[in-house]
Amino acid sequence: MDEFYIDPVLYRGRPADGSGRLDKEMRVYDLLDRLAIPYERVDHSAVPTIEACRDIDRILGIDICKNLFLCNAQKTQFYLLMMPGDKKFRTAVLSKEIGSARLSFAGPEYMEELLDLTPGSVTVLGLMNDANRQVRLLIDADVLAGHEYLGCHPCINTASLKIRTQDILERFLPAVHHTYTVVHL
Repeated sequence: MDEFYIDPVLYRGRPADGSGRLDKEMRVYDLLDRLAIPYERVDHSAVPTIEACRDIDRILGIDICKNLFLCNAQKTQFYLLMMPGDKKFRTAVLSKEIGSARLSFAGPEYMEELLDLTPGSVTVLGLMNDANRQVRLLIDADVLAGHEYLGCHPCINTASLKIRTQDILERFLPAVHHTYTVVHL
């Protein structure tokens, strides 16, 4: 296994050279730039552990945010849950709150089909690929309470972005025709 690497440089905006980057990553930068949403970026190898995420967050000056892709038992309803990285996820609590029985993790095939994401790269920015609005965004209240910035991947897990929470809620989500539901886990 390759050694984990983090570029310690905090970049403002998109990479100067997009060669070697996936199209889905570059589409994220195109959309953020079109919406005039500023962001800072750290490049790194694929994130193998939560400890590596903490190193990235230290460079970005933010707290870890967990992003979970979930579905109901029938695999007819899909959810993207954003919650604090250090908070325990309890399926029963969330299921009861949103009125959906037996939530579980959605398979990678649904992640790819609905959000153009792969395991390890789940991000709120993937909602830009959900043209049919099949994924419901759930945000734990603690993510919104007093956090000026969010950390997220640009649809791949070899870069991490720091974006103002308000820019995600008030500019990005309306632009991709999504709303959000606040949950209390």
